Amino acid sequence: MSGNEGTDAPNEEVVSDAEDDDSEPDTPAETDADAEATARDESESGSESEGLSEDDFVRLAYTARTVDGGQLVDTTSQEVAEEEGVDEEDQEFEPRVITLGAGHIFEDVEEDIMGSEVGDSGSVTVAAVDAFGEYDQEEVRTISAEKIPEDDRYPGAHVDLEGEHGHVETIIGGRARVDFNHVLAGEDIEYDYEIEDVVEDRTERAQGLLGMFIGDADFDLWIETDEEEEETVIAPDEEEIDENTPAEELPEPETEVEVVEKETLYLEAPPQLQFDQQWMFQKNQIAEQLMDQLDLDRVIVQETIDGSGGMFGGMGGMMGGMGGGGGEELEELEEELADADVDADEIVEELDAEGETE
Repeated sequence: MSGNEGTDAPNEEVVSDAEDDDSEPDTPAETDADAEATARDESESGSESEGLSEDDFVRLAYTARTVDGGQLVDTTSQEVAEEEGVDEEDQEFEPRVITLGAGHIFEDVEEDIMGSEVGDSGSVTVAAVDAFGEYDQEEVRTISAEKIPEDDRYPGAHVDLEGEHGHVETIIGGRARVDFNHVLAGEDIEYDYEIEDVVEDRTERAQGLLGMFIGDADFDLWIETDEEEEETVIAPDEEEIDENTPAEELPEPETEVEVVEKETLYLEAPPQLQFDQQWMFQKNQIAEQLMDQLDLDRVIVQETIDGSGGMFGGMGGMMGGMGGGGGEELEELEEELADADVDADEIVEELDAEGETE
């Protein structure tokens, strides 16, 4: 114990001296250094614990229901979809990639997610005004039934009229009552979510964004760094230019060719998008958002029209059958006539005679 006491005594004295003697020259220097190190450690620790923030890409699992009645609004869960009897055709139920701060989900939910970590979950009640809007009785209007396509003139039909989407309530005589409120207007929404991962891969980010814009369309996509030659104008030496020289007498600008790198997203659009109006009218806007959020220089869309179906495929077949072409069919007909020992010229003469009689 005497050894311990001998060790403790000097320490007690040093502490006491530091408290009582303000003239100690080395103490302030050490304190400043320690304070800087502590502040740096706290700053680094704080930056690590800030959690998710705006512009982060996250993979989110969620289910949204109306507070009143529990009606399913949206889900990424296959199990929930099956329990609710949701039509699963052409739909995939799996966690989705979203960008925080981009308006992909309700703002109240985004705010709840900010600062969270992977694995965190939460539940947010989104007020009707911040979800699909309050119900506005003035948005229920009576219009001429002639404005509605004939096939949609029945109660419950969804219609798009002059840029507005609504559903038909009643049709009496030549008048139709149409509700242009969102079908979920006036409903508070309960939004349960879980953060599954932070998405770093840009290709996966692009696929997630396309899913938000177009749904479950299956794009083949990849990102490449292309090198291209660009011609640029060489800025003239200001000392060699007389400010009084007329513009028409100025020398022709010199140019040079330089190789530049372009970060390019290549999109190979699936055939079913050939006649998708949303894709046709919004592809440029979608490309702009992809470039902005993925820090790309350009997006190149590759679309293949193979004539294997759809409107033009059917029309092509019709035109071939109506006349012209059809060489293979003609050859097959001639072979069948030869096998049947029938004179083709005789058949033509008989048909011509029947036509004259008629």
